[in-house]
Amino acid sequence: MDILSPLTMKDIAKELGVSIATVSRALKDNPSISKEQREKIQAYAREHNFYPNVIAESLRNSKVKPLRVIGVIVPQLSHFYFSSILSGIEEEASARGYRIMVAQSNEKYDREVRICQDYFENKVCGVIVSQAKDTIRYEHFQKLINHGMPLVFYDRICTGVECSRVVVDDYMGAFNAVTHLIQTGCRRIAYYGTLMTMEISKNRYNGYRDAITKYGLKADDRFFRICDNRADAELITPELLSQEEAPDAFFAVNDDTAVGILYAAKRMGYRVPEDISICGFTNGDRAKACDPMLTTVEQRGVRVGEEAANILISRVEGFIPPDKIEKRIVRTKLIIRGTTR
Repeated sequence: MDILSPLTMKDIAKELGVSIATVSRALKDNPSISKEQREKIQAYAREHNFYPNVIAESLRNSKVKPLRVIGVIVPQLSHFYFSSILSGIEEEASARGYRIMVAQSNEKYDREVRICQDYFENKVCGVIVSQAKDTIRYEHFQKLINHGMPLVFYDRICTGVECSRVVVDDYMGAFNAVTHLIQTGCRRIAYYGTLMTMEISKNRYNGYRDAITKYGLKADDRFFRICDNRADAELITPELLSQEEAPDAFFAVNDDTAVGILYAAKRMGYRVPEDISICGFTNGDRAKACDPMLTTVEQRGVRVGEEAANILISRVEGFIPPDKIEKRIVRTKLIIRGTTR
């Protein structure tokens, strides 16, 4: 048997010299099989990481035609960007005769590992994933690849694993946004971002720094904060705006954070954009629900989802060879609204 292929009951039966029916009954702990035989078969299955295909079995028992199922891992379902990507994945999958199974890691490494294990046990045809914020070990992803399961990353990619991915041009999105702030007269631009363990964080911060450098401004470390949500932004922003040389603009890693900056500044009596300019990154519903409406970078989440599903399905169906790594970039667009001059 090819060690990269998932183990089947047929493989176990052949190796142990029994029938497939005997293997099936033993794995279900059926007393019609001797205790010694059951333990032998079960031990072999455990040692070789065999897990029964729960989905396929349930579909057989319910007399429903088996479906082609894609496993999707989302960091946060409540986040507009991830929900829009999920919409794109589902649309593309449905159009090509596939269904999706969705699980939320909730930004937790341990939970992400369990989800990968669940998908592996249920033998989904492939997995589309955006890694959790605190993921710094990648054995669970590599295990899927080693067993021949197609894997596609979106948005937050894992540089420690060689597989296909779909990202937006985070660097140019940030570079263009900060360039706009500078060209409209801003000189002290604060940056609110995420931990630098993720590639998107590095790319957006580098875009910010390079725009600052290009226009001869100084990147002030006093204006850099790890902050990626509204609640923290509302707590942190008053401290920055109380400095003797306060920022005259803010670039935030997402819209939620930018909205927090906006409301904190307004509560302190600052006028936006006359006194302070603010730019976000996403272009979700919140960007149009605030007053004034938010200047932001459009990420085109639906398109990201469609591309990710397209890659995975093409790999499953053999149109993309197993050894070919697809790397696709979805272009961003700066949407100028009322929070910048």
